[in-house]
Amino acid sequence: MALPLIVLIFLFNYLPLFGWIYAFYDYQPGIPLSMSKFVGFKFFIIAFTEERGELIRVLKNTLAISFLTILTSPAGVLFAVLLNEIKKKSFSKFIQTTTTLPNFISWILTFSIFYVFFSVNDGAINQLLLKLHLIQNPINFLGDSAIAWYFQIGIGLWKGLGWGAIIYLAAIAGIDSEMYDAANVDGAGRFRMIWYVTIPGIMPTYIVLLLLNVSNLLSNGFEQFYVFMNPLVSDKLEILDYYVYRIGFQNNDFAYATALGVLKTVISIIILFTVNRIAKRVRGENII
Repeated sequence: MALPLIVLIFLFNYLPLFGWIYAFYDYQPGIPLSMSKFVGFKFFIIAFTEERGELIRVLKNTLAISFLTILTSPAGVLFAVLLNEIKKKSFSKFIQTTTTLPNFISWILTFSIFYVFFSVNDGAINQLLLKLHLIQNPINFLGDSAIAWYFQIGIGLWKGLGWGAIIYLAAIAGIDSEMYDAANVDGAGRFRMIWYVTIPGIMPTYIVLLLLNVSNLLSNGFEQFYVFMNPLVSDKLEILDYYVYRIGFQNNDFAYATALGVLKTVISIIILFTVNRIAKRVRGENII
């Protein structure tokens, strides 16, 4: 039963690694690799010398958005706990369903939804704020570089909060009910049960997911920043994945883009094993 998944993983995750060889050749589209000049680590050196300033800006955006995502990660835990405390199951299922649905909406439709609500001219939010006299001029939510990071984090929360809470709800369901009974006998109310039983019960799950998120600091995804990118916020939203896409497909510099991809993978692996070692020291067990 596992064989089809193993084949898929091999085809889409390991077989493409043979393409790393393009990072060591001065490859031009249309020219066979055998006829391309071998340049060794030329493009890796360029990344840290000639393109250093631009790469630092891109890494700054990538790391800033990753750290903000990590800082908002407890929202999923809080939402799962609050959802679990709803006694009326029909209402709880309704909330869970409506908050999970955004995860299945494509990023193109997500952009369309937020454009309708947050566009500077006809956006519903700007129109409402103007009519309530809370602002005098429309706010360019989609084109203000000062709030670009925070706005994208908010979009990510809206899209992934319900879906991310599912794993915490599963962890809550795995907590021994006798612990709640014992806390009730000791006179604990609902808030004390949450604090002393529910939170500690799901904390191991949260720690593992947090460590995995830390190991993916250089991976913010691509689609979200591709659809929300515009010249007004490009200096804040150009993350590493988008930068590699721009270099490779817009500038047709496939060799340099491949070198950047190789660097990203190598650094991510180093971070993953570093986090794994930290987990071994702190929790006494590995995460991989």
